[in-house]
Amino acid sequence: MTRSATGPAPAAPLPSPKERRRLREARALSEEQVAAAVGVTPATVRAWETGRTSPRGPRRTAYARLIGCDEHRPAPPPSVEATGSSTMSPTEPGTGTTPDTPTPGKPFLHTPTPKAPVLGVPAQDVPAQDVPTQGGSAPRTTAPDAHDPAPQPRPALTAEEAYDALYGRTAPGLTRQMYLLTGRRKLAREAVEHAFRIAWQRWPEVARDRDPAGWVRAASYEYAMSPWHRLRRTHRRPDALPEDPARRALLDALLGLPPVYRRTLLLHDGVGLGLPETAAETEASTPATASRLLNARAAVAERLPGTVESTEPGGRPALHDRLGALAVAEEVPEPPPAPAVRAGSERIAELWTRAALCFGVLLIGTTAFTLYTAPTQYEQPLAPAERVGGVLPRGGPEKPTPQDLKLQKSLRGELTHGPERLVPRIP
Repeated sequence: MTRSATGPAPAAPLPSPKERRRLREARALSEEQVAAAVGVTPATVRAWETGRTSPRGPRRTAYARLIGCDEHRPAPPPSVEATGSSTMSPTEPGTGTTPDTPTPGKPFLHTPTPKAPVLGVPAQDVPAQDVPTQGGSAPRTTAPDAHDPAPQPRPALTAEEAYDALYGRTAPGLTRQMYLLTGRRKLAREAVEHAFRIAWQRWPEVARDRDPAGWVRAASYEYAMSPWHRLRRTHRRPDALPEDPARRALLDALLGLPPVYRRTLLLHDGVGLGLPETAAETEASTPATASRLLNARAAVAERLPGTVESTEPGGRPALHDRLGALAVAEEVPEPPPAPAVRAGSERIAELWTRAALCFGVLLIGTTAFTLYTAPTQYEQPLAPAERVGGVLPRGGPEKPTPQDLKLQKSLRGELTHGPERLVPRIP
């Protein structure tokens, strides 16, 4: 597919529907305000943010400019004449952007991550190389050196290498987050391992995601907060609280919050996500997330005064450092190696595949046996003739007796309307 250098300019790219809503709420715009500015109804704006439809023409440009998409719009790709190539990079489904194009929000997996502590676990840098995707995009090359006339392209990471890099960067911090969320060490390790198993089974989807670490984190939180764990004997009660009084009080106050408040507080004040990102990950609106965050902070501050307020004006809350210190001080089981998690994921997928095949073969065999043994047409059964005995004779009215005949005759001789009326006589 070729693109002419003199052709019409491409339309403004739009992010995913969830990202459109996040950008609108980040600018404190309501659906009615966006609809009035673009010239449509609020129902149309709601349809744009749910993915049912997309804006077109001038409204698309106005909508992108209004929510701030044009600020992050990447530079147009070079023309065919300038590059000498006629192949276009695959676009990410649903977003209209290429996998290597940074979009507003969270970074890609191949984007170098700053070394910022997350709950006391320093994040490791991932090599700035492409993740193999299902679309088969070509690997990116490093920046050309002025002293090297022919720079060699860096080889792309294989799926196993990219998965291991993601696992080594996020698994330790996620395990500590799950411990603060549940208070159970075994469940924390189990939730992280379960999330990474699912991520390996859906690796093409996870690799193309804008934030693979966020994808795994959301899966871990959903598994850890499942109410079905209460039915398991090993997870009915949380582990023993820390011996240190300060850490014990903080963890007790955190576990005393409702699960939704606890997750919101941990994502915003512990992990350091913004309010729109926290709302998107918890699948709630920004006002609802802000209300949950305020209520959670108030509950923690009521039990532990001076824990939530920031030590510096405009700085991050002191609860961030307290949660990080609590996560680092506690002994959390180390996650299993990445190859073991990948092998377990493949083994579970193989078992489910075999079970599905066995069930299908059993269903086909049962259906074939039923069709083979079933009669081709319905035949009404005929019962053999038998003599029926012991039946009473047919009954009827009996012959009247002489007394009945006398009574009948006397009744016929009387008046129709009854006996005569007795008239009193005057003496």
